[in-house]
Amino acid sequence: MILYLCLLLLQVWHAVANTEKTIFLGPPSSEIPSQHPTLEDLQLEALSPRQWSLRTHLKAEFPSSDSKYGPASWLLLHGLREGQRYEVRVCWAATQPTSFRLDTYELQTVFETPKLITSLANYAESRQSKDDSLEALEAAAVSELTSSKPGYAGVDSVLLLQIFSAADYYTANKTLMEHVPPVYVDIILDPFLLNVFPRSLVPTAAYLVIIAIGSWYLSKAIARCFTDMNGQKLTDVKKEI
Repeated sequence: MILYLCLLLLQVWHAVANTEKTIFLGPPSSEIPSQHPTLEDLQLEALSPRQWSLRTHLKAEFPSSDSKYGPASWLLLHGLREGQRYEVRVCWAATQPTSFRLDTYELQTVFETPKLITSLANYAESRQSKDDSLEALEAAAVSELTSSKPGYAGVDSVLLLQIFSAADYYTANKTLMEHVPPVYVDIILDPFLLNVFPRSLVPTAAYLVIIAIGSWYLSKAIARCFTDMNGQKLTDVKKEI
């Protein structure tokens, strides 16, 4: 048993990272117009319960009067279930001090809000300069939204995720102060099981349960060992008497 516990402890790794998250409920499914510009034309990177993890770089800048929270990046969340609780986490290395802010919006809200649609359009335009091969991959990430239904690009539960990233450091390095490097992040879409427990924490919970059960059996074995030792001592004392 002790050997098994030691093997489990060897699986624990030290990590230095930061996490920012937002929790939301899946919106009702809606019909997505196919008139251009479509969601595919925006070429947004996408997350879904099936493709739940994305590793990418996000542009960051120091806060300013025009951009209090830094530049905005946009992602598409699709394949959601109405009423299901979800969590989106952004994880990044502590060696890149950055402040993040996450907001989710329904499509209609974005399209009817000038500030939001302008931000989305500017971000989509900034992605047009990427390599054709990368654009094809990004478009493929949201291709499952399309359907053969005339006049629409499908029916789906969709949200748009806006991520602000502001540099949060000061250095004597003039280059780093003038040109903030992109932040290397992991973006994770995590559904809640029974709307209570994040799915990604199931292995951790199982690990803790195994540790708890192992500790109980170990403590029981140790207690039995001490009891036997005390019993043996009493027997030896009685024999001497």
